[in-house]
Amino acid sequence: NERKKWIHCFDGVHAVMFVVGLAEYDQSMEEDPTANRMEEALQIFNDICNHPLFTTTDMILLLNKRDLFTEKVARVNIASVPAFSDYSGKPFDYDDGVAYFVRRFVSLNRTTKTIHNHVTCATDAQNAELVFNDCRQIVLQKNLAASGLGG
Repeated sequence: NERKKWIHCFDGVHAVMFVVGLAEYDQSMEEDPTANRMEEALQIFNDICNHPLFTTTDMILLLNKRDLFTEKVARVNIASVPAFSDYSGKPFDYDDGVAYFVRRFVSLNRTTKTIHNHVTCATDAQNAELVFNDCRQIVLQKNLAASGLGG
């Protein structure tokens, strides 16, 4: 597994930023057309979130491409995708869809760490600034706590 070769590079980090394309819930992987992109993202998030190196490392989950998700969820019911047939929210509903995917990711956490989540659109400057400021605050708090100056 390639991840095992580089995972040690992250020893001692205070936060991991995980970016996933929110609108990819009905798309397949380019390298494996039988694999669902969102399912793959969930598996990788699970592996990283629960890896022993990251037991106390905060996770920052960025559900990106909000604009594309808004368009897609209005025409592709999440429950119609076999991997997400357990979706019980309102069909074609943006808020229920976002809440569902946030729950799917956050529920994978088997530690006591915090999972911070943001729904983002990389081309929205205000949104990007808000997310950046939140991420900076998380890292600052972790650094202060590590130095014994705060918590």
